Amino acid sequence: MGLGWVEDRLGVRASWHLFGGGPAIVEALDRGEVDIGYAGLPPAILGVDRGAEIKCIAGGHIEGTVFLAGKAFKSLDELGSIRGVLEQLKGKVIGVPPKGSIHDVILRWLILEEGLEGEIIIRNYPWADFVLEAMLDGEVDAAVGTPALAVASSQAIGARILIPPNKIWPNNPSYGIITSNRQIEENPETLEGFLRLHEEASNLIRSDPKKAATIVSEAVKIVDEDFVLETYKISPKYCASLSKGFIKASLAFIPPLKKLKYISQTLNQEDIFDPRLIEKIHPEAPHYEVSKTKEFKS
Repeated sequence: MGLGWVEDRLGVRASWHLFGGGPAIVEALDRGEVDIGYAGLPPAILGVDRGAEIKCIAGGHIEGTVFLAGKAFKSLDELGSIRGVLEQLKGKVIGVPPKGSIHDVILRWLILEEGLEGEIIIRNYPWADFVLEAMLDGEVDAAVGTPALAVASSQAIGARILIPPNKIWPNNPSYGIITSNRQIEENPETLEGFLRLHEEASNLIRSDPKKAATIVSEAVKIVDEDFVLETYKISPKYCASLSKGFIKASLAFIPPLKKLKYISQTLNQEDIFDPRLIEKIHPEAPHYEVSKTKEFKS
């Protein structure tokens, strides 16, 4: 968005819309209100289960969910287990983005898996910003959400990450590119062009995060370059590839979603993904696990 590539290089007049979470993006796609969306894969799976005619056509980012709280709580490194971290929250409140978002699904599944259902209060908020406000107001004791939420809460109240992204759910598909089946059939050339730009932008974040952070801060105007760089440090795994790992991690959400009663069907890979365009653009190995660049090192 900040580079203006869609307009300058595709010749498409883009209108960008911000949503509070993946479920709202999926609903807007299904209604035909948006043509392309960046959304977590659990919301896309929920949409397909409910009859939305959409597909994920490219990857984007993995491991973008963090568990954070104030300094009074101990981390996974200190306690040695996710259960130990969660047990500190018995009788307390965890704030999380909307129900059905990837953050919500991961939190609910961890609590269920550890046998703590009903012992921890989960409070959903329509926007991640509202989770931060709830932390500031003392309405919640901890939060599960985006790397940006982790940076903002750290700056505002000294909160810290208790479970990092790679430990809370390894390789979780925090967002991919979602579009309607109609767009795939009617506008494959435009989608292919968009995915080429998407991959180029992902490469920029990995290869020159400082430059990317400057562009982002100028585009959004509410955070500075250092804030964006800190966000990238927490969760740097960007790529457009629909890798085997990305797809496998996405499909791994289906049993939890069924057990949580979020979906009713056992969906397969073909129900959720259409990799034809990204396979043309990104035939090489995925970049999600490429080593961190110099700019990310302490």
